[in-house]
Amino acid sequence: MENLAHSSAFAAAEPAYDADSVTPVAVLPTQFSDPRRVALKFRPLKALHHFRELIKDKENTEEVFHIFESLPNRDFVPSARAFTASPRGEAIRASEPHLPPILDDHAALRRFPAGSVAHAYCDFMEREGLSSQGLVDEFEKFRGDRPRYDDLLDWYSNRNRDTHDLLHVLTGYGRDALGEQCVLAFTYSQNPSLANLFIAYAGGANMRRMVKKTGAPIFAAIREGQKLGKACPRVSEMAIRELLAMPLEAARAKFGITPPKHYVKAHAALRAAGVDPYDLLAKAA
Repeated sequence: MENLAHSSAFAAAEPAYDADSVTPVAVLPTQFSDPRRVALKFRPLKALHHFRELIKDKENTEEVFHIFESLPNRDFVPSARAFTASPRGEAIRASEPHLPPILDDHAALRRFPAGSVAHAYCDFMEREGLSSQGLVDEFEKFRGDRPRYDDLLDWYSNRNRDTHDLLHVLTGYGRDALGEQCVLAFTYSQNPSLANLFIAYAGGANMRRMVKKTGAPIFAAIREGQKLGKACPRVSEMAIRELLAMPLEAARAKFGITPPKHYVKAHAALRAAGVDPYDLLAKAA
């Protein structure tokens, strides 16, 4: 489950179609919402089923997408409407129509000063072997033949997906199992999809069951991530070029992102018990 939050970023794009009703539609880029969109249905039992399947195979990212489809975010459309209709949202859409080319141009990002968010982002992505376009490609693979609406809802949802790895950089959470759950909790406070909260705490419960004897504060760390996300303005609604140019520590201070103490304590407890936090589930098993 180490890649759980990273996988959920694909689903965070809030696909606004019903999986049981897939019909090709025309592309109308200037619309806020294509009228042929079909509202997702709230299916908690289906979400639980797919979570159980995910536990069996943590690499099966399709189960994550199904969970997000089963627990749609009712605040998503109002939030998207408020942002895209605002002068700031319109300015950002004009200057940053598509984030992956900006985020994947590491040569350009490296021209920002050392210690900037841009440098930290490049270091993280290169160390983990990730790319912003790779995230897009995996989401498109999951979406398959389902309709592309190319409206403002799509644009807004794509920013939620494309800024996911910036959350790791800003918070300091790694891509270990606990770090991913903490990022999910942070993301819930930024964009309150029940799927983020459900996977964060259900995944945390699964981890705690496996490493309970270590005394690692799993739930305290996840709650801390949720609190940090609430204090921070929505990263997806920021001007990302301006964010990348900021010194990392100055950005953290400005946005109320303090060092995650319980996450660090959990890592220390796990290591003291001989469990590698970056191989937590495999070691516990």
